[in-house]
Amino acid sequence: MAPSPATAGLQNEPTVPIHVWALRDAVTAIQVSPDGRHILVLKNESREGENILEIYSTADLTRIRRLNADPMELISARWVSNSYIFGEAWQVKRSRVQKQEQDVRNYASYSYNLESNKFNQVQGNFSIINTLPNEPDTVLVATGRNDSDITGIDPFAAFRPRSYYRYNLATGARTLIMRGTIKYPSAVFDDEGNPRYTVGQEPDNTVRSYYRKPGDGSWTQFGEIWDQDDPEHLYRFLGGFQGLAGFDPSNPNIGYMIEARNGEDKAALWEFNFETGQYGKKLFQAQDADVMGVIQSSIPGDERLAAAVYPGAKFERHWFDEEERALYEQFERLIPNAWQISIASRSLDGNTMIVTNRGPRDPGSFWLVKEGSIVKLGSRNPLIRPEQLSDVEFIRYAARDGRMIPGYVTKPKGEGPFPLIVLPHGGPAVAEVINYDEWGQLLANAGYMVLQPGYRQTVGWGKQHFDAAYDQHGYSMQDDKDDGALYLVKEGLVDPERIAMFGWSYGGYAALVAAQRDPNIYQCAIAGAAVSRADKWYNDVVNAYTPKALDDWFRTRGVTTGIHPYNDVAKTNIPLLMIHGDVDSRVLYYHMKDFKEAADAEGKTNIQYLTLKGADHFSATLMYEHQEQLYTKIIEYLRKDCGPDGL
Repeated sequence: MAPSPATAGLQNEPTVPIHVWALRDAVTAIQVSPDGRHILVLKNESREGENILEIYSTADLTRIRRLNADPMELISARWVSNSYIFGEAWQVKRSRVQKQEQDVRNYASYSYNLESNKFNQVQGNFSIINTLPNEPDTVLVATGRNDSDITGIDPFAAFRPRSYYRYNLATGARTLIMRGTIKYPSAVFDDEGNPRYTVGQEPDNTVRSYYRKPGDGSWTQFGEIWDQDDPEHLYRFLGGFQGLAGFDPSNPNIGYMIEARNGEDKAALWEFNFETGQYGKKLFQAQDADVMGVIQSSIPGDERLAAAVYPGAKFERHWFDEEERALYEQFERLIPNAWQISIASRSLDGNTMIVTNRGPRDPGSFWLVKEGSIVKLGSRNPLIRPEQLSDVEFIRYAARDGRMIPGYVTKPKGEGPFPLIVLPHGGPAVAEVINYDEWGQLLANAGYMVLQPGYRQTVGWGKQHFDAAYDQHGYSMQDDKDDGALYLVKEGLVDPERIAMFGWSYGGYAALVAAQRDPNIYQCAIAGAAVSRADKWYNDVVNAYTPKALDDWFRTRGVTTGIHPYNDVAKTNIPLLMIHGDVDSRVLYYHMKDFKEAADAEGKTNIQYLTLKGADHFSATLMYEHQEQLYTKIIEYLRKDCGPDGL
């Protein structure tokens, strides 16, 4: 007789096999061309296979092209005109990482002509900035790729000079239109290719904002001058979301700014008049969270403001455009397990769309909407069924000092109290709103409740929530995680004798700290890609030009203050598993090697180590073999080696 879901969970074995969870995305992207005649699909068909680009006729979904980039692998693709696709490819070229942010991969940008069936390739890191809708054979590109979705916020990215080019899709030729400088390092452009907004720094470490009106040849300073040596401004720089969010299509001199102004704690959406250099009315402000972005009309080339976006149970939307709102609400009714709906692409006439959904019971699905009908085209993981996944509940709980902490709880099948995994996000200065989280769902499928806390310094909940973490690495930041676990115990949902922590990057650091706390509420900890050597890491990431406030912030992460797990290795008092990729470019492999040497010198026998050969730091770079090894070890470790009898 097969065990019930509750019984299966108590056996700590996932009911969905590990090899299913370990798959790379079966579908990465689907887009419709501007004329609505063709659909591109970037897909992966096997465990060890590479991404394939396919093009279909929208009329009858017959395939007309099947392409790859051997020996490179396509990692992105998007329509930039009716005939051209633009994207990026990568290839592993090195076997070692010798310094911070040194990638083992080479990158190339490409354009593909559907009519001639030809590629043009440019070596180097380029990202598309604007499709320049009035120039069909040209796009605006810039040096450097936008990896924020993969890597989290890079505090130096905004001030790293970029060069901007008009890129001819037909020939692959580039024409320089702006070279970034320290004072004007990067820019936001309008659809005509005009630079309109930039933020730069002066030799005295002040940061200033500048704008241009269409046709202007020089920049005009506006707004407040921000001192990077003042810790009061850290949230603005490390949060990474404040600034220009778009333009009013009916008036090119009106922009939309996301700013925390007039001493307010939460960032709001404001009008800004480029003609006068003054802020106008406040368009929207959420009560408990920052406005972190906007949605524009889904019609290509239509820059009408549709909604402001802010964190909550998911990324919530405050609508300005009732037509767009009605469209999204219609899809929420039509798509099963609708959660985070997005119109990924739409034809110019508005009649054909690709709509995506991603949520607790949907790993990511793609839907074709055409002539009043809707049909599912694919899923990121088609082998997982909705009923095998778990719901995620948004909560707020009080930390021991009274601060309210947002959190997300994934509840397994069956009745509690459950064993609990506290799963803190990396960063730590990033936003985390749970739609579909593979690690959380895997653990819930194995019978564990999962708490993902928005501990202080998590971005999106206001400046006070961020600033409360200053000088608190391993202290109140750690308390926030423990207090979330204790809250769930008090609610009767969690067994107090069956609690563990698993984290990656900063979350891995938190797991190391958890393993050294006394008294300890955890039975074991799993530290993935953990920052253990704050002293060496500090020397990797700072230089003589690092602003004082940022330098001080880095020092509080275990260098001068804050808990330094490597120095406290002797305090490790529960079973610990450390996992690290040997080509990790963000948290170098020495963090695990050095910790192991120190632990061995202390005679610690309660620590296990797993090296993922050829694995980098970021989820997008983990291949099937890495994820299979990672997930197998985690589940086995929790079941057999976590505490006296397993978790």
